Amino acid sequence: MGGSPPAKGVPTAFPPPAIQFSPPSAYTPSKKTKQTVFDREIVTEMGALGLLGPTIQGYGCAGTTSVGYGLVARELERVDSAYRSVFSVQSSLVMHPILTYGTPAQRDRFLPPLGEFWGRGGEPTRPPTPSLTPPRLRWITNAPAADVFVVWAVCEEDRQIRGFVLERGMGGLSTPKIDGKFSLRASATGMILMDDVEVPEDNLLPHATGLAGPFGCLTHARYGIAWGALGAAEACLETARQYVLDRRQFGAPLARNQLVQKKLADMVTEIALGLQACLRLGRLKDEGRAPPEAVSMLKRNSCGKALDIARQARDMLGGNGVCDEYHVIRHLLNLEAVNTYEGTHDIHALILGRAITGLQAFTAGKAEEKRG
Repeated sequence: MGGSPPAKGVPTAFPPPAIQFSPPSAYTPSKKTKQTVFDREIVTEMGALGLLGPTIQGYGCAGTTSVGYGLVARELERVDSAYRSVFSVQSSLVMHPILTYGTPAQRDRFLPPLGEFWGRGGEPTRPPTPSLTPPRLRWITNAPAADVFVVWAVCEEDRQIRGFVLERGMGGLSTPKIDGKFSLRASATGMILMDDVEVPEDNLLPHATGLAGPFGCLTHARYGIAWGALGAAEACLETARQYVLDRRQFGAPLARNQLVQKKLADMVTEIALGLQACLRLGRLKDEGRAPPEAVSMLKRNSCGKALDIARQARDMLGGNGVCDEYHVIRHLLNLEAVNTYEGTHDIHALILGRAITGLQAFTAGKAEEKRG
């Protein structure tokens, strides 16, 4: 996959071809990005290398560690956040719930093709609506390309939140594409529209009831985002560093300037600290000791710091920073979306605030109304 090698002492279950995954078409996505083209070949290659659902044991998956999962996310986002988003949704929001909450028959049926990407998946991350088949869900990664969808909704019979596996071809199910994006342009993003979709009993995930199911999936995906955002930051740092070494002004490279070196030092420091935190969290996750609040902390920190680094790198490139030739502006715009989805900077601050104080701030306004 290019980029930096795994940290010393970090095991991976991937063969050398997977670690070197970086086809020219992936690392130079400018044309496809400008045309808003979702490159199926790249993601199909990811499946062939065992990069999808990588922590799953069996079913044709790699069976690596949580640290290995994070390293994949980091390297994919070094190329483009869109490819890491495909990886995250397929692995954490579709394959993970089927593995964790599904039946053995469902696992046997869905996981092998999803791991190879010919059974492409997409999952809405919107809160459940008060019916089995909500009419419209927006901003769903993979929706236009997916064949399998995991949808969380309130079941009318018992009013419990449950997971359902929808399949392309079901009557009343459609997934139009959302156009006009200036971020994640290489991702197939769309809607899930449901008009009286009938879901057979065999497609109900029986081992998930309530918010624990969807929240568990989101925590799994947010962990990967924490790693991935730093991969994008590394790409911006590498571009900025090479640019200031090559660009000469008044007979000397820009890198000779004190302020330029300070900016590079700040960028390297934040990335190094972020990666060390992700590595520690990954090891805790493998030991079953990673609390959701720790994942929120790192998702919030990595995305915020990566966005700051991308902006700094764009500034260091001057006018060239907005040209797609250097890729920094592409990463910057991607990170704007990554900073927003699966919990904004502020939402994760509230999650941390609840853990720190023991007080729920999400419903503070309602509490005031009741007291009044």
